[in-house]
Amino acid sequence: MKITSYGAAEEVTGSKHLIEVNGNRILLDCGLFQGRRIEADQKNRQNSLDMQKIDCIVLSHAHIDHSGLLPLFDKKGYNGPIYTTPATRDLCSIMLMDSAHIQQKDAEWLSKKQLTFIPPLYTSDDVHEIMKHFISVPYEMRMPIGNDVFLTFHDAGHVLGSAMVELEYREMGKWKHFIFSGDIGRKNMPILADPWEPKPCDVMIMESTYGDRDHGDMVQMDNKLEEIINEAVENGGKIIVPSFALERTQEFIYTLHRLQSQNRIPDIPVFVDSPLTVNITEVFRLHIESFDEEFKKQFRENGNPFDLKRIRYIRSQTESIELNQLQEPAIIISASGMCEYGRILHHLRNNISDPRNTILIIGFQAEYTLGRKIVERQPRVRILGVMLELRARVRVMNEFSAHAGRSELIEFGSHYSNTDTQVFLVHGEPKAMQALYSGLKEKDVKNLSILKFCQPVEI
Repeated sequence: MKITSYGAAEEVTGSKHLIEVNGNRILLDCGLFQGRRIEADQKNRQNSLDMQKIDCIVLSHAHIDHSGLLPLFDKKGYNGPIYTTPATRDLCSIMLMDSAHIQQKDAEWLSKKQLTFIPPLYTSDDVHEIMKHFISVPYEMRMPIGNDVFLTFHDAGHVLGSAMVELEYREMGKWKHFIFSGDIGRKNMPILADPWEPKPCDVMIMESTYGDRDHGDMVQMDNKLEEIINEAVENGGKIIVPSFALERTQEFIYTLHRLQSQNRIPDIPVFVDSPLTVNITEVFRLHIESFDEEFKKQFRENGNPFDLKRIRYIRSQTESIELNQLQEPAIIISASGMCEYGRILHHLRNNISDPRNTILIIGFQAEYTLGRKIVERQPRVRILGVMLELRARVRVMNEFSAHAGRSELIEFGSHYSNTDTQVFLVHGEPKAMQALYSGLKEKDVKNLSILKFCQPVEI
């Protein structure tokens, strides 16, 4: 077996890992690199993978940093299958179309910036074509995908439809097991079932996003959000929540639902201003197989947990613009989660300089993104070409993270303490990866290393 990482090696976007075994070339994930716009565009266009020589793609989940380069692969001649779970397939049909729209807008910006025409990375037509390649495989179904290679998906508990990938392959007459963790979810979180407990294997590729820090539990999450909302209402301000359309927004709304039902927060209007989020929330209703028992019970007994007393799901641009006139306290949830594009930019531009308001960050913010600059509380930030003073309160809640924290990652990796399993770390910034590496070494994970970008590893 040979492993080569073409993305998410010592970084957290652009997940792509090529597995070569038994003459099969299998790509795990096909993610878009996200970051500085010009650098990101160059990285995505100049990908060194020979797309026509890949036999199949196995997709762990629908987040764009794991799936967003798929339409470009079709454009460049990829003609093989894409294996993923049913929920991920449904989500990709929505999220990749949204990504195509963003590629168009980015191309217009780059063309203006560089005074020459730059075509979009891909278009909606490319999305239509790549969706024809999807093959849905339910959790725990063993599926042949190549010469002496079998695939099984296990629930990763990260986002709707997310999966850990198990490959069984025969090498030199012996059957072996390979596991790719994808993004590992957290235990005891609302909505989704807990992540699968890993079993013995020969090779493991493991994420490390939060390898250097832990998250608070649900009790802390509820208490902290209650405090933030009540403080903002008392100050007469709005709460602006940049949120990822998949999972994070649904978890946030479900938490609001819980606090409202316990009369812990006032009855203030909540606006979900993201057509993508509205569509994704509809997909959630179709995939009850991914929910935990508590959420299923809520659905049966109390109806849709995503409906609040005063919630309004907004699709039209006109309704979105009308939110600029709001004077009373309200919660505005909008994409994108890292504040790089979408309607959230307009809400930040209109509210970031008012000290009564609160910017509530509930997700990971990659380097160089606007979201990271807000978390760092830089005194002035550029939004839609205008420099603005950051005078609003900034509150950060990592409790909403869908990623396992340091302790949970160490617990996961410790399944391979004192074994011969070769464990490779991916999907983390260098500081987090080194911290997790040290933590796993202390747990006697012997054969441990960090995958480097485009540096093949022979097993």
